[in-house]
Amino acid sequence: MSSGTTPTKTLTEQTGAHTDEAASLIGDARARIDVLDDRIIGLVQERMAVSAVIQEARITSGGRRVNLSREMDVLAHFRDALGRPGTSLAMTLLELCRGRV
Repeated sequence: MSSGTTPTKTLTEQTGAHTDEAASLIGDARARIDVLDDRIIGLVQERMAVSAVIQEARITSGGRRVNLSREMDVLAHFRDALGRPGTSLAMTLLELCRGRV
């Protein structure tokens, strides 16, 4: 091997699987996860934009930037749907969407 070249890992090495069949399944599933992650990122960005519209309307009308009772509803919704880790996910989402407070 010449200097500066990195050896190419086989799919089995990349996935940690012990058979080619499992490696193929994992590779396909990871590709699907990558597509889902891209969709999730797009949805979060869309949510951030919608949240900015809501905040602007609230502030323009004399209200506060953040509506804590609404945030509690969102936290409860995620917790009910996803369990305790859903609360952490919702907190991160709310932090992304509320902007600088």
